[in-house]
Amino acid sequence: MMLMESQFRSPCTVDGELCAVAEACEAGEILMRRCGDALRRAGLRPTQQRQQLSRILFGNGDCHITADALYAAAVATGMKVSQATIYNTLNQFVELGLLRQIGVDGSRSFFDTNTTVHPHFFYEDEGVLVDVPGHVAFDQLPEPLPGYGMERIDVIIHLRRKRHA
Repeated sequence: MMLMESQFRSPCTVDGELCAVAEACEAGEILMRRCGDALRRAGLRPTQQRQQLSRILFGNGDCHITADALYAAAVATGMKVSQATIYNTLNQFVELGLLRQIGVDGSRSFFDTNTTVHPHFFYEDEGVLVDVPGHVAFDQLPEPLPGYGMERIDVIIHLRRKRHA
């Protein structure tokens, strides 16, 4: 899920009523509390900036976001933050296991709030990363090199829009 401008603020209530994504928001609130706890355990203070960034990241369910998109989202909410703070916070969240960094090519990384191992589609033309719905199966895998065990398989399926002839 990519964050849209309307998602920069908490969508959990609309005119006092729970919105359609309340369940995702509830999960996001749990993740934000987990984030604060993880920061404290790592000896990092849950500063106002870290809390605001975690609200953007975890407040709307799973998302795939770049550092630049997170910076834009933070600035759009009126947050005063530097790009260095964005990168530092993302890297700290990755180290704490709160985010998973996914490199789609040699120059671009996305940060995924769903830290489980799962496959992705990367839409080349749009620069968008999304989860693959359903299951991906492999019928034959290579044997690991001697002394190594397979830890996980990262799958990114790059898609490009077909050109009509």
